[in-house]
Amino acid sequence: MNTQELEYSAIIMGLLGGLAIFLYGMELLTNALKASTGSRLKTLLARMTTNRFKGVVAGALVTAIIQSSSVTTVLVVGFVSAGLMHLSQTIPIIMGASIGTTITAQIIAFKITHF
Repeated sequence: MNTQELEYSAIIMGLLGGLAIFLYGMELLTNALKASTGSRLKTLLARMTTNRFKGVVAGALVTAIIQSSSVTTVLVVGFVSAGLMHLSQTIPIIMGASIGTTITAQIIAFKITHF
């Protein structure tokens, strides 16, 4: 057996295993959200995304609080698959998450302690 084949097979198996674990985690998140949320969260999410600007601001704030746009995106995908949000509500939140990440990096880069 060639060592090149062994390395590629290990990479492919690792990739498929990681993808399987990620999808399983998303399924667990979706089931937990369906079981634990009521109409309050759905109403809150609907209010936060009534227009695009509010959605972008909400995405930026959530990302600034949890410091990860990836987690924000995964949460939003979980909300959609649980039926708590529509796809049209998620786009501004994901854009806001990217903006929040950029702003957080700029705050660190500017050394705001001088002000």
